[in-house]
Amino acid sequence: MVKVVTTESRSGAGRARKAASARALKPPPFQPVQLATLVDTVPTGDRWLHEMKYDGYRLLVAVGGGSARAYTRSGLDWSEKFGDITDEAATLAVGSALIDGEAVVMDKNGRSSFQALQGALKGAPASIDFVAFDLLELDGEDLTGLPLKERKAKLRTIVPEGKHRIRFSDHIEGNGEKLLHSFCGAGLEGVISKKADGRYIGSRSGGWLKTKCIKRQEFVVVGWTPSDKSRAFRSLILGVHEDGVLRYAGKVGTGFSMAKILRLMETMNPLEQEVATVKAPRSEVRGAHWLKPKLVAEIAYTEMTNEGTLRHPSYLGLRADKKPEAVVLEKEEPVAEIAAPAESRVKISNRDRIIFPESNITKGQLADHYAAVAAIMLPWVGSRPISLVRCPQGRAKKCFFQKHDAGSFGDTVKHVAILEKDGHEEPYLFVDTADGLLTCVQMGTIEFHGWGARIEDVEKADRLVFDLDPDEGLDFENVRTAAFHFRDILTTIGLETFPMLTGGKGVHVIAPLVPKAEWPEVKDFAHRLAQAVAQSDPDNFTAALPKAQRKGRIFVDYLRNQRGATAVMPYAVRARPEAPVAAPISWKEMETIDAPSHFHIGDAAELVKRAASKALAGWGRADQTLPDL
Repeated sequence: MVKVVTTESRSGAGRARKAASARALKPPPFQPVQLATLVDTVPTGDRWLHEMKYDGYRLLVAVGGGSARAYTRSGLDWSEKFGDITDEAATLAVGSALIDGEAVVMDKNGRSSFQALQGALKGAPASIDFVAFDLLELDGEDLTGLPLKERKAKLRTIVPEGKHRIRFSDHIEGNGEKLLHSFCGAGLEGVISKKADGRYIGSRSGGWLKTKCIKRQEFVVVGWTPSDKSRAFRSLILGVHEDGVLRYAGKVGTGFSMAKILRLMETMNPLEQEVATVKAPRSEVRGAHWLKPKLVAEIAYTEMTNEGTLRHPSYLGLRADKKPEAVVLEKEEPVAEIAAPAESRVKISNRDRIIFPESNITKGQLADHYAAVAAIMLPWVGSRPISLVRCPQGRAKKCFFQKHDAGSFGDTVKHVAILEKDGHEEPYLFVDTADGLLTCVQMGTIEFHGWGARIEDVEKADRLVFDLDPDEGLDFENVRTAAFHFRDILTTIGLETFPMLTGGKGVHVIAPLVPKAEWPEVKDFAHRLAQAVAQSDPDNFTAALPKAQRKGRIFVDYLRNQRGATAVMPYAVRARPEAPVAAPISWKEMETIDAPSHFHIGDAAELVKRAASKALAGWGRADQTLPDL
């Protein structure tokens, strides 16, 4: 028997009193969302909660101070598109809240439809509901470290009963296979299974799994074939990224009304180009009109052929919330492996090999560090193009940077295709699971460096990083003073920041950003700010690139803020003596911290504990954009 779980009873009056007494809070900033891994069957056991898989747009709804905002999974502010939802969210009896859920359009039988949602966005937004399934923050308190069952219990108390735009997503414990069978029989999309005791991690951690009734996913529209009966198209030509390369995935010629065809033709015309972006059999794309790979379409299909093309595809609609670079082929993972207890599937060979000879730290200890900090590191490094510092024989031997890969790392390390200056695409590495981190360690990686943007949109920065690099002879007291001075300057222009110990010589001063500004604007801003600081205090700062001009001063390295540049990631180990670890800290801690190499391998438990503390809440979350200089 499927047992519906009821969470703690609501006390509307109590909640209203608590909200009334809470200090005025503004809507919490966006933070990366937790993602689900596609698996071949529903996991078993009572430690899993199972929810309906909704067919809509993922949204984070931020509430506070009598207003609300709605963000897409990549951080875009879509509050105007979902005005009815944000209007109702603003009336919730809370001081502030950050709610994770899905924007949907439901029919009378409780089925959500992506196509209906697209139609509603064009003309009937009042029919769009928001199904809330997680609560990340409430009245200024970060809840991401709590078990899922506790977060949902708190969420249940703030979601109104009855017919409202905002609804609570019920769940069951256990019996997931039976639930999937009933959902598939009712024509629903599938089941999302979540670890009941899992904390919220803004990446694809393995704690959330999805099982689908029908196969569907996003594909890049790379062209169209003409119709012999009209001036419109006959089918769309599709592509998907595999190992960082866009490849041909077949054509779709069904699922279109005449109105959709006309809208698509209007959208595609400005994107036409002479050159094909995929290699396809000539007989299948005869007379094709090729497009710049800018459009993403949701496609349903029965299966993938041995040649890698879709069988019986059907068009569902365009997705404006996903970027083509992030479109990769989802493959069903064996649930027995993905849902296994915490032990990693990655086997670390030669665990006793000495990686840090001055302190006898081994490869096994390095792997254990990354396994321990994965939950707090993945929200930073996950789903972000990365460069690895690989030292296969240890840090004292030959080390090298690596940012591309042709597949030698295996399935746990992913690729995102990024356009280079000469117009061709290259596969950049990224990870989004603990196993991905450990695979890199198994391949000799010590350090992880990341772009200032996520794979959802590599052209828009989600942070500013200023590396305060001291000249030889300057001690950490000089760096500390410089960091506070730099913080105060950024505060005066409206940017809140936090410091990060690099594990090297200096400190990074980091300002999280809403991913809105593109790289040329970000680079120009960082350059001008660094120059202004150097000109206002030339005795202590310089923005000059030649090392000869940095004598006795702090170099404000602004070059991290450009397309393709990387910075060391939080909780990454450095390939330096004694294995120091990069770590974000609070400005209060910055007053007394002793060195940028304060933390080392062996401090993982302390780092995890610190990351959950209230004093450090808010790292990596952004509600700020570039100000005017």
